[in-house]
Amino acid sequence: MAMTIHVDIVSAENEIFTGQAEAVFASAVEGEIGIYPRHTPLLTRLKPGEVRVLKSSGEEEQFYVSGGILEVQPHLVTVLADTASRAADVDEAAALAAKADAERALNDKSAKRDLAEAQKELAEAMAQLRAIERMRKGKKGH
Repeated sequence: MAMTIHVDIVSAENEIFTGQAEAVFASAVEGEIGIYPRHTPLLTRLKPGEVRVLKSSGEEEQFYVSGGILEVQPHLVTVLADTASRAADVDEAAALAAKADAERALNDKSAKRDLAEAQKELAEAMAQLRAIERMRKGKKGH
Protein backbone atom coordinates (compact mmCIF):
# COMPACT_ATOMS: atom_id res chain seq x y z
CA MET A 1 0.00 0.00 0.00
CA ALA A 2 1.35 3.43 -0.98
CA MET A 3 1.97 6.13 1.59
CA THR A 4 -0.69 8.84 1.63
CA ILE A 5 -1.16 12.35 2.89
CA HIS A 6 -4.43 13.89 4.08
CA VAL A 7 -5.67 16.73 1.84
CA ASP A 8 -8.24 19.42 2.62
CA ILE A 9 -9.29 21.95 -0.03
CA VAL A 10 -11.55 24.66 1.36
CA SER A 11 -12.83 28.03 0.22
CA ALA A 12 -14.64 30.81 2.01
CA GLU A 13 -17.92 29.21 0.88
CA ASN A 14 -17.39 25.52 1.67
CA GLU A 15 -15.19 22.45 1.84
CA ILE A 16 -14.44 21.23 -1.70
CA PHE A 17 -12.39 18.08 -0.99
CA THR A 18 -11.16 16.10 1.96
CA GLY A 19 -9.41 12.74 1.73
CA GLN A 20 -6.20 10.77 1.33
CA ALA A 21 -3.85 11.26 -1.60
CA GLU A 22 -0.50 10.04 -2.87
CA ALA A 23 0.42 13.52 -4.12
CA VAL A 24 -0.85 17.06 -4.61
CA PHE A 25 0.23 19.41 -7.41
CA ALA A 26 -0.49 23.15 -7.37
CA SER A 27 0.45 26.47 -8.97
CA ALA A 28 2.34 28.41 -6.32
CA VAL A 29 3.42 31.97 -7.01
CA GLU A 30 7.03 30.71 -7.24
CA GLY A 31 6.06 27.99 -9.75
CA GLU A 32 4.53 24.53 -9.93
CA ILE A 33 4.88 22.48 -6.75
CA GLY A 34 4.45 18.78 -6.01
CA ILE A 35 3.70 17.59 -2.47
CA TYR A 36 4.18 13.99 -1.34
CA PRO A 37 3.76 12.32 2.08
CA ARG A 38 6.29 13.48 4.71
CA HIS A 39 7.00 16.69 2.80
CA THR A 40 8.87 19.38 4.69
CA PRO A 41 6.52 21.93 6.28
CA LEU A 42 5.76 24.76 3.87
CA LEU A 43 3.51 27.79 3.61
CA THR A 44 3.14 29.47 0.22
CA ARG A 45 0.71 31.58 -1.75
CA LEU A 46 -1.16 30.08 -4.68
CA LYS A 47 -1.84 31.87 -7.93
CA PRO A 48 -5.06 31.32 -9.88
CA GLY A 49 -4.86 27.88 -11.41
CA GLU A 50 -5.24 24.21 -10.98
CA VAL A 51 -4.76 21.98 -7.95
CA ARG A 52 -4.49 18.29 -8.82
CA VAL A 53 -4.92 15.54 -6.26
CA LEU A 54 -3.55 12.08 -7.10
CA LYS A 55 -5.66 9.72 -5.03
CA SER A 56 -4.37 6.40 -3.74
CA SER A 57 -6.68 4.66 -6.25
CA GLY A 58 -4.55 6.16 -9.03
CA GLU A 59 -7.40 8.48 -10.05
CA GLU A 60 -6.58 12.17 -10.38
CA GLU A 61 -9.04 14.82 -9.29
CA GLN A 62 -8.69 18.39 -10.56
CA PHE A 63 -9.78 21.64 -8.92
CA TYR A 64 -9.65 25.29 -9.89
CA VAL A 65 -8.64 27.87 -7.27
CA SER A 66 -8.62 31.63 -7.80
CA GLY A 67 -5.66 31.99 -5.45
CA GLY A 68 -5.07 31.41 -1.78
CA ILE A 69 -2.64 29.71 0.59
CA LEU A 70 -1.12 26.22 0.57
CA GLU A 71 -0.01 24.86 3.94
CA VAL A 72 1.98 21.64 4.11
CA GLN A 73 2.67 19.53 7.19
CA PRO A 74 4.30 16.08 7.00
CA HIS A 75 0.91 14.29 6.96
CA LEU A 76 -1.47 17.09 5.96
CA VAL A 77 -1.93 19.46 3.01
CA THR A 78 -4.42 22.30 3.38
CA VAL A 79 -5.46 24.54 0.50
CA LEU A 80 -7.21 27.68 1.74
CA ALA A 81 -8.61 29.17 -1.46
CA ASP A 82 -10.32 32.48 -2.10
CA THR A 83 -12.75 30.56 -4.30
CA ALA A 84 -12.48 26.95 -5.39
CA SER A 85 -14.42 24.47 -7.49
CA ARG A 86 -13.99 21.10 -9.11
CA ALA A 87 -12.56 21.60 -12.60
CA ALA A 88 -15.58 19.78 -14.03
CA ASP A 89 -17.84 22.45 -12.51
CA VAL A 90 -16.03 25.45 -14.04
CA ASP A 91 -18.33 27.18 -16.51
CA GLU A 92 -16.40 27.40 -19.79
CA ALA A 93 -18.78 29.93 -21.35
CA ALA A 94 -18.47 32.22 -18.32
CA ALA A 95 -14.67 31.88 -18.34
CA LEU A 96 -14.54 32.74 -22.05
CA ALA A 97 -16.80 35.76 -21.49
CA ALA A 98 -14.64 36.93 -18.55
CA LYS A 99 -11.50 36.52 -20.69
CA ALA A 100 -13.00 38.57 -23.53
CA ASP A 101 -14.20 41.26 -21.10
CA ALA A 102 -10.78 41.52 -19.44
CA GLU A 103 -9.02 41.69 -22.83
CA ARG A 104 -11.38 44.51 -23.93
CA ALA A 105 -10.65 46.40 -20.72
CA LEU A 106 -6.89 46.02 -21.24
CA ASN A 107 -7.14 47.27 -24.83
CA ASP A 108 -9.51 50.17 -24.07
CA LYS A 109 -7.16 52.97 -23.06
CA SER A 110 -10.05 55.36 -22.35
CA ALA A 111 -11.72 53.03 -19.84
CA LYS A 112 -11.74 54.07 -16.21
CA ARG A 113 -11.17 50.47 -15.17
CA ASP A 114 -8.14 49.61 -13.07
CA LEU A 115 -5.42 47.99 -15.20
CA ALA A 116 -4.28 45.68 -12.38
CA GLU A 117 -7.84 44.46 -11.81
CA ALA A 118 -8.30 43.72 -15.54
CA GLN A 119 -4.99 41.82 -15.60
CA LYS A 120 -6.06 39.80 -12.53
CA GLU A 121 -9.41 38.93 -14.14
CA LEU A 122 -7.66 37.88 -17.36
CA ALA A 123 -5.23 35.65 -15.42
CA GLU A 124 -8.10 33.99 -13.55
CA ALA A 125 -10.09 33.38 -16.74
CA MET A 126 -7.04 31.90 -18.47
CA ALA A 127 -6.36 29.64 -15.47
CA GLN A 128 -9.96 28.41 -15.55
CA LEU A 129 -9.72 27.65 -19.28
CA ARG A 130 -6.40 25.77 -18.76
CA ALA A 131 -8.04 23.69 -16.02
CA ILE A 132 -10.92 22.83 -18.37
CA GLU A 133 -8.51 21.92 -21.18
CA ARG A 134 -6.37 19.70 -18.94
CA MET A 135 -9.49 17.96 -17.61
CA ARG A 136 -10.64 17.25 -21.19
CA LYS A 137 -7.24 15.83 -22.15
CA GLY A 138 -7.31 13.59 -19.09
CA LYS A 139 -10.74 12.20 -20.03
CA LYS A 140 -9.62 11.41 -23.58
CA GLY A 141 -6.69 9.39 -22.24
CA HIS A 142 -8.97 7.05 -20.27
